[in-house]
Amino acid sequence: MTRRARYVSIALLGAALLGAPERAHQAPGGPEVAPPKATGPQEAEVVAVFLNQSTQQPIVILRGKRDGRSLEMVIGLPEMVSIAVPLQGVTPPRPLTHDLFLTLFGRLKVKLTRVVINDFRDDIYYATVYLTAGGSELQLDSRPSDAIALALRAKVPVLVEDRVFERGGASRPPRGPSI
Repeated sequence: MTRRARYVSIALLGAALLGAPERAHQAPGGPEVAPPKATGPQEAEVVAVFLNQSTQQPIVILRGKRDGRSLEMVIGLPEMVSIAVPLQGVTPPRPLTHDLFLTLFGRLKVKLTRVVINDFRDDIYYATVYLTAGGSELQLDSRPSDAIALALRAKVPVLVEDRVFERGGASRPPRGPSI
């Protein structure tokens, strides 16, 4: 092989490897390929419940564990108390309504497995409570605030559908400074 043929071969090989960005992820040391986007509901942490000083409305804040988006929902005052009690680790002297429900579930051999905040339509949030009884799963429609109060007491996951974060005006966590 002549010197010129070698140079042409090397140039063609280099162009094939470096000049094909659509296949760069196949080459060692190429750009990282983003993993596929996770879909479905994500587990959320109940961050806080408080009375908004400017509007005098009770608010519960949820933060997604997968992507850190937060969601603020306006709830009722009794529901605020029902969520605050387990968040603060307080045991009331008498059972509150949600405590009574969990006691009833236990006596009937029904187990709360998870709650999912699954929709936001016409400025109203919707949730489903998932229960198991006798090997069967039951689904009950619920207000999200009641579902959250039950989940906190039963120590089961609160899940939020991505579309609820998107439609409900969720915010992303602040990013740190970039260089």
